[in-house]
Amino acid sequence: MAETTLLRFITCGSVDDGKSTLIGRLLHETRQIFEDQADALARDSRKHGTTGDDVDYALLVDGLEAEREQGITIDVAYRFFATPARKFIVADTPGHEQYTRNMATGASTADLAIVLVDARKGVLTQTRRHSFIASLLGIRHVILAVNKIDLMGFDQAVFDDIVSDYAEVAGHLGLERVEAIPLSARYGDNIAERSARLSWYGGPTLIELLERAPTANRAGAAPFRLPIQYVSRPNLDFRGFAGTVASGEIAAGDPVTVAKSGVSTRVSRIVGPDGDQERATAGQAVTLVLADEVEASRGNMLCRPTERPEVADQFAAHIVWMDEQPMLPGRSYWLRTETDQVPATITELKHRQDVNSFAHEAAKSLELNEIGLCNLSTQAPVAFDAYADNRVTGAFILIDRMTNATAGAGMILHPLRRAANVHWQAITVDAEARAALKHQKPAVLWFTGLSGSGKSTIANLLEKKLHAQGRHTFILDGDNVRHGLNRDLGFTEVDRVENIRRVAEVARLMAEAGLLVIVSFISPFRAERRMARELMPEGQFVEIFVDTPFDVCAERDPKGLYAKALRGEIANFTGLDSPYEPPEHAELRLDTQEDSADALAERLEAWLSARGYC
Repeated sequence: MAETTLLRFITCGSVDDGKSTLIGRLLHETRQIFEDQADALARDSRKHGTTGDDVDYALLVDGLEAEREQGITIDVAYRFFATPARKFIVADTPGHEQYTRNMATGASTADLAIVLVDARKGVLTQTRRHSFIASLLGIRHVILAVNKIDLMGFDQAVFDDIVSDYAEVAGHLGLERVEAIPLSARYGDNIAERSARLSWYGGPTLIELLERAPTANRAGAAPFRLPIQYVSRPNLDFRGFAGTVASGEIAAGDPVTVAKSGVSTRVSRIVGPDGDQERATAGQAVTLVLADEVEASRGNMLCRPTERPEVADQFAAHIVWMDEQPMLPGRSYWLRTETDQVPATITELKHRQDVNSFAHEAAKSLELNEIGLCNLSTQAPVAFDAYADNRVTGAFILIDRMTNATAGAGMILHPLRRAANVHWQAITVDAEARAALKHQKPAVLWFTGLSGSGKSTIANLLEKKLHAQGRHTFILDGDNVRHGLNRDLGFTEVDRVENIRRVAEVARLMAEAGLLVIVSFISPFRAERRMARELMPEGQFVEIFVDTPFDVCAERDPKGLYAKALRGEIANFTGLDSPYEPPEHAELRLDTQEDSADALAERLEAWLSARGYC
């Protein structure tokens, strides 16, 4: 008998194609159901089932009460079963478009996908969507299961038409292997035994297809990678680098290199759970002790000197968007790899992928469940491989910095070569020297508030007072900047994010020149104000909230904008049909209803003087 191997696969397709029923049937046919489970299934079938007097095998997998009530799969359910020839782990992934992100989770570790198609409906948009995501996540082997063929009278012509339609999808996606099988998950036709009612089909059963499906040992065949998760230092005589081998193998005495620095040494010991061992292979959690003291920490990676990963701060990647809030280029997110975490921005959305036609569409943002090709920039270099070469070191997630929610999942394509050609130039005269020449402490004074709140008025008065003191200042005003640097930007959410990103970078450069930079922008989003703050050294960013209610601003309406917006003549107007997120921890809050603009400017001047800025 052949050596028992493990196959990970997913079931996917549109809603109610029978994915959960199929997995329940597989569990039944491979005798994975105990007597008490069978009794409970019979009771549940009478209470929740959708198959009349028959056992509803879907209930073995649809464990959530919400799933049973709605008749759909919401979460990703993992199940184990085995035959004498092989072991299996199957992920039952949601069919509804709303839960596409969950489907991506299930596909990320699978070697094969069973794509179910309802024989009554044929290939649907969600069939294409799931096939595309599966291919994007590295799955190249698909079993096309045409289910519910019993409801179409076991008609071969129906099966042939669906196989032909799917062949076009497979061609677009570059799938290497597609095997089609007609079946009825409800009644067990062609699951474990060939069905007499499908005598025109001469191929193997579904279980036979799964038993003989090749498993690509990509992790074992790939170059050695140990993402460092922890530096172990229990005493002065021991320093080891702990992590799980992502791919390849390593032996004691082998040469290794620290990915980010390029420093090379040798492995002196490999410490596993049971003590020292000679070798470590993919999937094993070990601690490597190196022959030399090298600088490496969590977020770095150990590799072989001749097989180093890419190290870059800019790269291209496919992103599956998983957040209710849209993806906005220019906004700062946390990018998290296997062990690293760095601030990152999506610098460009190259295109959005139409999963129905597979066309590339121009877009400015990604909505929930949409997929796009993006360029990303990180604040520090990260070590990675192309996702096609290594699923572990080529994948990442994006985390919303305000909510800590997972916003997107990414698969890296390649580094952007310009990242390797751009380096920081060492400059002799630094920011401190420039500030000392001006006898002032540079700062970015960031005024934020609604249009008409009084930001520009107070900012102008403050600059006059500072100028009278002989201070070196410059005002960056929202309207003025839009006449030049940002004249190409509109007022959509995406453009507002880019507007603030550019201004923040300019303000940072001006502060490095030793100036007191006064920035007066609505800057409605907390995420972008936080991004601006993090660009500056500690203590150099001062957020000033000009807190004036919407009604008061509308009554003042110095530019006539509120009147136009209320008549519907201006779209995306902040405070009306575009949100304003007030600061939560501003250094200063100014109430223009309590004090005059001049009094507030004097208060600011005194505040700055007391803290040594002027």
